[in-house]
Amino acid sequence: MTIRFPQIYQQKAPTFSFEFFPPKTDAAQQRLRDNVTELKALGPTYVTCTYGAGGSTRQQTGQIVAELARELQVPAAAHLTCVGNSREQLIEVLEGFAAQGIANIVALRGDAPAADASSGGVATFEPHPEGLRYANELVTLIRERFGDTFGIAVAGYPEGHIETPSRLTDLDNLKRKVDAGADMVMTQLFFDNRDFYDFVERCELAGITVPIVAGIMPIVTRAGIMKMAGLCGARLPSKLLKKLQAAGDDDEKVARVGIDWATRQCHDLLEHHVRGIHFYTLNRSNATIEIYRRLGATDSQTLADIAGDG
Repeated sequence: MTIRFPQIYQQKAPTFSFEFFPPKTDAAQQRLRDNVTELKALGPTYVTCTYGAGGSTRQQTGQIVAELARELQVPAAAHLTCVGNSREQLIEVLEGFAAQGIANIVALRGDAPAADASSGGVATFEPHPEGLRYANELVTLIRERFGDTFGIAVAGYPEGHIETPSRLTDLDNLKRKVDAGADMVMTQLFFDNRDFYDFVERCELAGITVPIVAGIMPIVTRAGIMKMAGLCGARLPSKLLKKLQAAGDDDEKVARVGIDWATRQCHDLLEHHVRGIHFYTLNRSNATIEIYRRLGATDSQTLADIAGDG
């Protein structure tokens, strides 16, 4: 579908979107298909698919996004990162996305490669010699070469990017991305809604007026969320930590804690008239489906209606 982000956010109702990542095995591919089939009933506003480190899933990302759009009959967005790509390679990827009918891009710098001994244990980002260093440069490239062919989303960090020395600097970086032509902001995962509300307020003060969508990741396993929170710099509130510690290594108990916490976050966000919620599904359906059920919704339209009545 060729509906772009600006058209999506012309509506006043909150959006509900899902993120997937390219599977690495045939078995994982089938599990993704099964989970997508289950999530289809929720009627997401749109979906996104990530882009592997260093462009490792370049072709697969485009294929999956096109397949998701056909299967779910909703707009789909492809992630694109600067990591490992020259300027010309990025243009080539974008041309491929356009040929596949992909109308939306999530433009990111991309994560630094894993740290090793040579870097003193600290991950550092090094751009391609003929590539781009910052996400705002990628947004500029897309607009200069492709005009309004694509809707563009960029990342926002309620607690500040893990590499940024201060939130003020981080907000300046976000403003540059929006000024370069981004249509909306998707936030990194967070577990304390106060961080999100403060972030939105600071964005407004900085003159950032595009829609800001809250990124929610239901906790599935204790080890997994600890790793993800460490990579993203997301803070786990003490109340949540205590609940996770009480659940111990029991994955079922941990998942229940995670679903309960994410449900409470979503309920509070909807009460505060959030512009949208973006679920990091981790290619699983159960947690997202259960959150909808606990919120009293059978699908995204029902959830939007509930939010409107609040």
